[in-house]
Amino acid sequence: MTINSTAAILLAMYVVVAEEQGVSRAQLRGTIQNDILKEYVARGTYIYPTEPSLRLITDIISFVSEAGMKFNPISISGYHMREAGATAVQEVAFTFANAIEYVDRVTAAGLDVNQFAPRLSFFFAAHNDLFEEVAKFRAARTLWAEIVRERYGGDDRSCQLRFHTQTGGSTLTAQQPMNNVVRVAMQALAAVLGGTQSLHTNSYDEALSLPSADAARLALRTQQIVAHETGAAQTADPLGGSYYVEALTESIGREVRQLLAEISERGGAARSIDQGFFQDAIANSAYSHQKCVESGDVVVVGVNQFVEDEEATDIPTPDYSRLAELQIQRVRQARADRDQARCDSTLEDLARVAGGNGKLMPPIIEAVRARATVGEISDRLREVWGTFRSPG
Repeated sequence: MTINSTAAILLAMYVVVAEEQGVSRAQLRGTIQNDILKEYVARGTYIYPTEPSLRLITDIISFVSEAGMKFNPISISGYHMREAGATAVQEVAFTFANAIEYVDRVTAAGLDVNQFAPRLSFFFAAHNDLFEEVAKFRAARTLWAEIVRERYGGDDRSCQLRFHTQTGGSTLTAQQPMNNVVRVAMQALAAVLGGTQSLHTNSYDEALSLPSADAARLALRTQQIVAHETGAAQTADPLGGSYYVEALTESIGREVRQLLAEISERGGAARSIDQGFFQDAIANSAYSHQKCVESGDVVVVGVNQFVEDEEATDIPTPDYSRLAELQIQRVRQARADRDQARCDSTLEDLARVAGGNGKLMPPIIEAVRARATVGEISDRLREVWGTFRSPG
C-alpha cells in the first residue's frame, strides 16, 4: 500500500497475477498509495520529476476507472506531512491541495469526476490533542464535500471523504515507552470520534525498534477495546453540538480555506511544491514545535517533565536476513526462467511510450507479463524522464 513511485508496477503485478489465475480485473480489490506529491514534501521516496509522475498517476486512476476495478487507485496522504512537523491545519490543507491537483489532472484527461472520485481514499494522522484532532477530521469531511461539489459538480458519493487514520509515530517516545500505550489509545479514540473508517494503531516500542510481537498485539487490542467496549463507534459524529468542538471545527476549516487559497494563488500544489512552499512551511512548524518542547512550553511526559532515571530498554531487533536472501534468490530464478528477448522488447516499448504521450499502464502490464522486475521497469522510466531534484 505504501508504494508511490512504483505504484503502477505494483498494480500491474496484481493485474497479471489475477489474469494468470482466471480472475477478472473487475474482481480485484485493494489500495495503492500512489501519492507522489507528498513524497516531494515529506517522505522522500520519489524517483521521477513532478510532471511525468503526475502523468503516471493520472494514467493509473484512468486505468482503474475504465477497467471497472474496485481498487482504490490512490491514497492521498496527510500522514507523512504531519509526521514531518505539519500542523493540523497544514495537514488538511496540503492534503486537499494535492488532491485537487490530482483531480484536476484526471478530469483534464477526460474523466468525469463521478467516474473516479468515489474511489479516492485519504490517509491522515492522529496526534495527541484530542479535541483538535476530532475537529480536524470533522472539518476535513465538510471541506472535501464542499470542494468536490463546488469545484467539480460531484454527486453525493464523490463528496464522501473516505479516510484511513494512523496514530502518530512521531509522538511516541523512547523514554518511558509504556507511556506510548496511553498516547496511542487517546489518538485512536480521537480518530474514531472524528469519523475515520479505517485505523492503524502504532506499537508502543516503535521509538526503539521494529515492533515486538507483544507490542503489536497490544496495538491491535487497543483498537478492539475502542471499537467494542467504549461505545465510541456506535454513533456518527458523537461530539457534534459541543460548543468547543464546533468552534474548533469552524476555526480549523477557516484556516484551511485560507491556506488553500494561498496555494491556488501560487499556481496549485505541484507548482508550490516545486517552489518549496510546502516544505518550508512544514520545516518552520517543526522547528517552532521543537523549540516549545525544549523550552518546556509544550509538555512531553517523560521527556521534558516527569522524567525518571531509567536504564535503556533492551528490545531485540528482528533478523530478516534470511527473508532477504530468499527474496534475492526468487528474483534471480525469475530472471533465469524468463524469455529475455521478450522482456527486453517490452521494456523498449515502455520507453517509447514514456517518451511520447500514450497510456502507460498497458506497456507496464506487458513488461510485467514478461517478468521484468520492479527495478528494471522503474529504471527504464528513469532513463526517459530523469529524476527529481529538491529545490532545497
